Amino acid sequence: MTVTVTPATVTPGTDTAGVGTSSAPHRIVIVGGGAGGLELATALGDKYGDAGAVRVTLVDRSRTHIWKPLLHAIAAGSLRRSQHELNYLAQAHWHHFHYRLGEMTGLDRARKVIRLAPVIDDEGREINPESELGYDTLIVAVGSVTNDFGTPGAKEHAVPLETPEQATRFNRRMVNACLRAQHQHTPIEPGQLHVAIIGAGATGTELAAELHHTAREIIAYGLDKIDPEHDLKIVLIEAADRILPALPERISQATLKLLQDLGVEVRTRARVAEVLADGIKLADGTLIPSELVVWAAGVRAPDFLKEIDGLETNRINQLVVKPTLQTSRDDDVFALGDCAACAIPGYENNVPPRAQAAHQEAEFLLAQIEKRLAGQPLDEFRYRDLGSLVSLGKYSAVGNLMGSLVGKSFLIEGYFARFMYRSLYKMHEAALYGRGRTLLSLLSGSNRPTPTVKLH
Repeated sequence: MTVTVTPATVTPGTDTAGVGTSSAPHRIVIVGGGAGGLELATALGDKYGDAGAVRVTLVDRSRTHIWKPLLHAIAAGSLRRSQHELNYLAQAHWHHFHYRLGEMTGLDRARKVIRLAPVIDDEGREINPESELGYDTLIVAVGSVTNDFGTPGAKEHAVPLETPEQATRFNRRMVNACLRAQHQHTPIEPGQLHVAIIGAGATGTELAAELHHTAREIIAYGLDKIDPEHDLKIVLIEAADRILPALPERISQATLKLLQDLGVEVRTRARVAEVLADGIKLADGTLIPSELVVWAAGVRAPDFLKEIDGLETNRINQLVVKPTLQTSRDDDVFALGDCAACAIPGYENNVPPRAQAAHQEAEFLLAQIEKRLAGQPLDEFRYRDLGSLVSLGKYSAVGNLMGSLVGKSFLIEGYFARFMYRSLYKMHEAALYGRGRTLLSLLSGSNRPTPTVKLH
């Protein structure tokens, strides 16, 4: 295979691996270890890691990976984080790529380097200094963060669900609220054990259903002062005229019925004006008392991407990409997943920020990189909407299958929908561990591979 190498200027503090000679490996740097970024790094490492002609480096500010659609279950307490974490350092070792702990803060396209912030541990000691990392091909896959639209009090009082740490924080606060109510000498106050979830997209809706079950299980462990039917309340708040506004209406209606059957209070056409320390104030002046507030409404790309070194971005900081997934102003910089604004020919909206989109783009970029290294023309990405699935915990799941998967769209729910939802996760695991190992673990019930020593 012929590899095209573009040497970069080296400056003090720059990672010089593979720089400066025609025989140096082509440096592929992937920033972001979410579903798409990690799947792509794993596939590229498996394909090129042993050959020496390509050096693949994954950069992420975390030490471990968890599939983002699982965060609502971690927050609710129905899923143990440790059982689903994958250590980046171990994955890099097993699949022949390099892992760099760090957070991208800037880009110098002329010198072809990214800037990384210093990494500081919990005791204030420096792990990695501020540095630069050179690339020949840069792939930005940093995902998205919560968009609170500047709502007063949101940052101070609402918990977002962007990371495993935030999901764990919410779960800890929920358990502590139950313990506090059990041991206090005064009666439980209205709103003290209420949870308000702002945003009825997939994350907010799934969390509402999951919490209905897990909160009651917490109380069942001897917290007899709490009456779950009287003291517990889950309120789901959505500004649009229906829940799951980005999904087909029939999925929205089916999900609404299931939530109402569980006793979840659903408020649509309700815009949040302010998040308070003890609840929420709506635009019409209504006050909703709540001990815990989760913000799950809206997404945007991280702020550091906004017009980064002259690259084109949209109003939510996404990098505008061509059909090849190359950024519109630099062919050496690609973007995938939630941080990429990729148009769908013939449609008004871009590729949606979903796990299936990141998975498809990662598979597509694997072939693109092979063509790029061989000096061949690149293909254009075509998004295939395979449908949507919403997990409602142990109770049910709803969704629709469509497109090339079944030839037409139809509604699914119940056990079959739960099976299909679980299959999405298994597809992600297969991309990380291989189909054989994933199938074996499914049949045997065994755990995924883990390092022999604790790495995080």
